[in-house]
Amino acid sequence: MTSSLVNTVVDDFELDYVEMYVRDLDAQIALWRDSYGFVEVAAGGSPEQGFRAAVMCQGVIRLVLTEATGEQHPASDYVLAHGDGIANIALRTRDVRTAFGQAVENGARALAEPVEHAEGDVAVSATVSGFGDVVHTLVQRRKGKSAGLPADFRPIPGADRPTVAEAVAADGLRLLKIDHFAVCVNVGELDPMVELYRKSFGFSETFAERIVVGTQAMLSKVVQSRSGEVTFTILQPDPEADPGQIDEFLKNHVGSGVQHVAFAADDVVRSVGALTGRGVEFLVTPNAYYTLLEQRITLSKHSLVSLRALNILVDEDHAGQLFQIFARSTHPRRTLFFEVIERCGAETFGSSNIKALYEAVEMERIAKQDQPL
Repeated sequence: MTSSLVNTVVDDFELDYVEMYVRDLDAQIALWRDSYGFVEVAAGGSPEQGFRAAVMCQGVIRLVLTEATGEQHPASDYVLAHGDGIANIALRTRDVRTAFGQAVENGARALAEPVEHAEGDVAVSATVSGFGDVVHTLVQRRKGKSAGLPADFRPIPGADRPTVAEAVAADGLRLLKIDHFAVCVNVGELDPMVELYRKSFGFSETFAERIVVGTQAMLSKVVQSRSGEVTFTILQPDPEADPGQIDEFLKNHVGSGVQHVAFAADDVVRSVGALTGRGVEFLVTPNAYYTLLEQRITLSKHSLVSLRALNILVDEDHAGQLFQIFARSTHPRRTLFFEVIERCGAETFGSSNIKALYEAVEMERIAKQDQPL
């Protein structure tokens, strides 16, 4: 049952920008520009502030890349502990002061009190704790047309932010927005995190399941803002099962954090083809997966041939189908990667693909065992 605390939340939250702390800013700018088709539109930081940063845009996605240039900036300790990673998921609200007060009253830690900004389109901002070392900057923007930049960032002359309509690159790449964040948490942290976002930010729990893969298992719950624009898929290891990929993330990342970010596309085949052409590597799907796919799903869009050629996965729920694929992690610790997803009505996150991939791998393994030496 929804508590009165949730009903008193002043406003719905939407995603404003996502900030990554990185070790090498120039290398990351080149990666997001050349491989993922983002445009650099603004810069921030100074020697006095102890950091330098860039805003990369595509569609309505605003990705802030921040490198510490001094030990006092939080990016310095974050990168030392975790390597490059998602450190700040900024949430937009109409009233930062009230939202900040309610978030702190209901369990979030105050990290930066509300402050007014005299210039730019950010009127007020504040920062509160989230999960692990991830924080949330609360952003209140001025009325009227917004460039969507963080406070105190400098637009790059001539670098106009591409709109959703203009975001189709010459090679067909078009990433529209962030569909969801997948978050890994330690055993015992799943329910407290759900409660934190329910009480402090007015999110709703929309989905829960236990995913079993052979002798491994994970517990998953989904929380979402009332607008549906901010979604966290939270994953916790099942302590009664053998260790698996979530345990590995928690070990290598040294605690809870964002495992992957899913980018929404309007045509996954076109966009994944373009990303592949730009050098992005994706996980390979066993051929047996597509043999089994014909038996469990009648495709509503795209051909089996095109999906097989690009290793794209398909899942189906009560509301429709989704098409998804995961990029191969280039992180030195293999703790962060990215997903491309296209929804054709589906509301879930492709958990059936975990089981389907496991069965496909088993089918191919048995087939190889049956082959003569």
